[in-house]
Amino acid sequence: MKKLNSAVDRFAYNHPRFGIPNLMKYVVAGNVIAFLLLRFSSSAAVSFLAFSPYHVLHGEIWRLITFIFLPVNASNIFFLILSLYFYYWIGNLLEREWGTPKFTLYYLSGMVLSVLTGLIVYFTGGTGIIYGAFYINLSMFFAFAVLYPDLQILLFFVIPVKVKWLAWLDAALFAVNILSAAFQLDLLGALLPVVAMLNFFVFFWTEITGAVSRHRRYAAHANSHRTVQFKSAAKQQEKKAREQGYHHKCSVCGRTDAEYPNLQFRYCSRCTGYHCFCEDHIFNHEHFTS
Repeated sequence: MKKLNSAVDRFAYNHPRFGIPNLMKYVVAGNVIAFLLLRFSSSAAVSFLAFSPYHVLHGEIWRLITFIFLPVNASNIFFLILSLYFYYWIGNLLEREWGTPKFTLYYLSGMVLSVLTGLIVYFTGGTGIIYGAFYINLSMFFAFAVLYPDLQILLFFVIPVKVKWLAWLDAALFAVNILSAAFQLDLLGALLPVVAMLNFFVFFWTEITGAVSRHRRYAAHANSHRTVQFKSAAKQQEKKAREQGYHHKCSVCGRTDAEYPNLQFRYCSRCTGYHCFCEDHIFNHEHFTS
């Protein structure tokens, strides 16, 4: 994964003219045209756009691309408009963040993986027919959530919610669709979300491994005997204060804050355990090791 991720970045850097500027504009326009054809004619009028391995192998190669123009929510015009606007918006933000070459490569690789999945299903006895770019667009939202996790948007133009929480809902939708397709023995339905996630991991492997490493370092630091757990220490001190009548007591000279209210006390992060010292001994004491 790391090598693929590096290869993607190198390709985008070495080929600045690669790609289609404003790619999502053409994807959205294609969806609108296909929707109008569905509205004013029959489904047969746009069936020639779907990816069908059988027809591709018989010369209808345009299907390798045109399947992304089939609208997923064609039965509900409100959700269609909402989803197209949303994907157009996040697609443009991703293109500005990454540049045209990398964004085009991300969308194109999602298409290629979907096509390969359809071919695999076809050669294993299924139809392998794909309508629309539903999972490609959802994986694009994952990319958006990684880059802008704390960005707040208005869900249905009313409910404020952070992008990272919508990404968790997105992940849950992926999981439900995979399990549902698996129970129905729908191989294509189970594989399409998996390959969409594979595409996401390839492009974000560095960010994902970096986040995992930072979490591990934080956990190791938090659990280290040299790290003062201030909440735990505070609870211990409150208990001691109730029992002994003071909050802080110097581990060297024994002075307390009850006897010397103007004296400052500190904890030493280099000592094992929670040891308090007055201002005269915080930098002048032997460190506790047990």
